[in-house]
Amino acid sequence: MNVIEKVTLNNPQALPSKVKTRKKKSLFRQSGVYLFLGLFAFISIFPFYWMIIGATNHSGKMFTSPPTLLPGKEFMSNLSHLNEAVGIGRVLFNSVFVSFLFVILALAISTAAAYVLAKFEFKGKKTIFTAFLLSMMIPGQATMIPLFKMMSDFHLLNTYFALIAPSLCFPFAIFLMRQNLMAFPNELMESARLDGASELRIFLSIVLPSMKPALAATAIFLFMSQWNNFMWPLVATTSSEMYTFPVAIASLMGVTIATIPMIIFFLTLQRHFISGMLGSALK
Repeated sequence: MNVIEKVTLNNPQALPSKVKTRKKKSLFRQSGVYLFLGLFAFISIFPFYWMIIGATNHSGKMFTSPPTLLPGKEFMSNLSHLNEAVGIGRVLFNSVFVSFLFVILALAISTAAAYVLAKFEFKGKKTIFTAFLLSMMIPGQATMIPLFKMMSDFHLLNTYFALIAPSLCFPFAIFLMRQNLMAFPNELMESARLDGASELRIFLSIVLPSMKPALAATAIFLFMSQWNNFMWPLVATTSSEMYTFPVAIASLMGVTIATIPMIIFFLTLQRHFISGMLGSALK
């Protein structure tokens, strides 16, 4: 007979009282956790709210005491001034086009390289992977002068190719995809080979469909990296028609619309993001 049964036999009223006490403690604990999480959620969301409010008001109104926390009616006027200053339509197209094309190409290259490093055995494999890891320690600024000279010699400055090509072999993307592909069962690949499937078909039809979370996580990292890239577009572009958002708004306090595509891209792939990151972490 356990303690609860003894207490129940000796005092039938004790058990309901203890259960109610436990429920109250549990409810109090949960309320504290939700309050704590709600506070941090407010701290995280408030800067975005402040940014949106600022986009709808005159800048001077945002620094009054007390500052305004309500939407204004100056959004279209602010957008018109911004367009006159930096050509927002062309800049938005450049950033979206460069970022999405970069994600598609870099994801294809990184996934293919990671697949080879994860599932094939060949001489120098560990050396190549170590070289990729070491390349992550080299600051991007150290490669800008050689890249600029190379692009200049080939007359590729101020082109989309110059903005996209230098970073297509993204070491962190290769590392992230390799760690996820290491967990993919080799038995499935061997079964497909026995059925006569080619390596390309195995990669496209069997491996990639099961790697959606990892692909989504990698795509988010690639998109954010390219979208926020400032130094190389600044060096590689010579006219305002090729400016991306970070370059165009470098002299401004900030632009609300610059964060919208990044937020949309993350929200679209967020359900795959956590599982993709956990896959590489567990491996």
